[in-house]
Amino acid sequence: MNRVLIKPLVLAVAFGFCAQLFAQQVDEKQREKLGSFLQILDYYYKEEVDQEKVTENAIKGVLKELDPHSVYYSKERLKKANEPLVGSFEGVGIQFNILNDTIFVVSSIPGGPSEKLGIMPGDKIVYIEDDNVAGVGVTNEDVIDKLRGDKGTQVMVQIKRKGTSELLDYTITRDKIPLFSVDASYMVDDEIGYIKLNRFSRTTGKEVAEALTKLKSDGMQRLVFDLRGNGGGFLNEAVNVADEFLGDGKMVVYTEGRAFDREDRLATAKGLFQEGQVIILINEGSASASEIVSGAVQDWDRGLIVGRRSFGKGLVQRTFKMPDGSAVRLTVSDYYTPAGRSIQKPYTEGVEAYRKELRARQDKGELIDMSKIEFPDSLQFSTLENKRTVFGGGGIMPDIFVPLDTSRNSTFFRDVRRKGILNKFALNYVDENRQTVDAKYSDFRDFADRFEIDQATLDAFVALAEKEEIEYNQEEFDTSKQLIIAQLRGLIARNMYDRSAMYYILNQEDTTFTKAMELFDDGTFDRLRIAY
Repeated sequence: MNRVLIKPLVLAVAFGFCAQLFAQQVDEKQREKLGSFLQILDYYYKEEVDQEKVTENAIKGVLKELDPHSVYYSKERLKKANEPLVGSFEGVGIQFNILNDTIFVVSSIPGGPSEKLGIMPGDKIVYIEDDNVAGVGVTNEDVIDKLRGDKGTQVMVQIKRKGTSELLDYTITRDKIPLFSVDASYMVDDEIGYIKLNRFSRTTGKEVAEALTKLKSDGMQRLVFDLRGNGGGFLNEAVNVADEFLGDGKMVVYTEGRAFDREDRLATAKGLFQEGQVIILINEGSASASEIVSGAVQDWDRGLIVGRRSFGKGLVQRTFKMPDGSAVRLTVSDYYTPAGRSIQKPYTEGVEAYRKELRARQDKGELIDMSKIEFPDSLQFSTLENKRTVFGGGGIMPDIFVPLDTSRNSTFFRDVRRKGILNKFALNYVDENRQTVDAKYSDFRDFADRFEIDQATLDAFVALAEKEEIEYNQEEFDTSKQLIIAQLRGLIARNMYDRSAMYYILNQEDTTFTKAMELFDDGTFDRLRIAY
């Protein structure tokens, strides 16, 4: 071990990321103190010290004391963490599932190399580079490791396709594969459009604009914008999305931190849906960028926020690269909604308590009873147009609360979902009936209107669940029967068509979505004086 270099090496890593911002403010005595400790550790500890591990643990320990969202990433973890936000990865471009120890192609990603070669939903990959991958216990990680790779490199696969006796050989040239943030976009009826957004990546603003343009060309006059379960992403993309709904010059969000002056982010005149009724759906899984969008729309009385209280993340992170390729994602500022709300929930009780806060909400009954939610008067704010009361300090509270629907839940349903039985059955069903379904229904709407899960199909589903050692209970099955039917119809539609088809079906049974449909016509927009 090079004992001479340990001090400057560790200090460079430990302090390099913040030197850009406030090097002049770092106490030199504290630098020396940390360096002395690490040198003593290196010289005198009874065993040889792993410098890299000590450095990483030191950084993690410091960050843990700051806030729950300042985190350290190794070089390897950083690449994986960035993929959903960058909006692409390099590989062959398929969505797959492992069923009966076989790799099933669920879909080829549009525009990707697999789609261009004609690889189809339902194809079974049995060889990758002459290695048998069927019936050998292959895992999701194994498949990713074998199929992902640098753009321009090639991988050979052999595919078994239903109706063909010979294996089909494909040599796939890997390319950049987009990760879409718009999960679904469709017309609910002649006037109402629906968009489901899963994250805020570098391509989100462009994707949402494209979806809005398409829906408007189809006649959309009103919109349901679904941010449930959307954990956030890039602040810039949140601003771009909110810009679609707000008028020129209206503030979307402002940020402020010790090393950064206040920065106001304003909407422009380019918004594609500045007029027309908007309903944004949120829940306890909606965080960060999702809260920026819903907070801005609520503060300007531009649309209705419907669902349950959002997560409560009002901190902005910036990534600082380390010399070895690792990075620190450090909280550098707070963000505030146009009315001045910080929606960051408290974290004074420590990281563990912060992470368990959602469970505490559930235990308290907040998810099913709005009266269990407590906001102190000190956190009251007023909307900017109509002076309605809204709250900060713990997420976005919706204008219309919709409780979590637990009426159809049961242990049997939780078990079949947790063990992937619903998805497994749907994959099997499509594999066996794809041609029949394709010939019978003209498109996903026709499928949604006419396709039914009959008793024989339900019996086959129960048989699969029992085969997978899930105990059958008639009372629990009856409780969840309609939910199981909706899930199976939706998953079969996804495997036959796409995710828009799945949401089209699932939303018909979703209490928050159906409440949104009622709100368009029951006078709530006028009663609350929501602009449209």
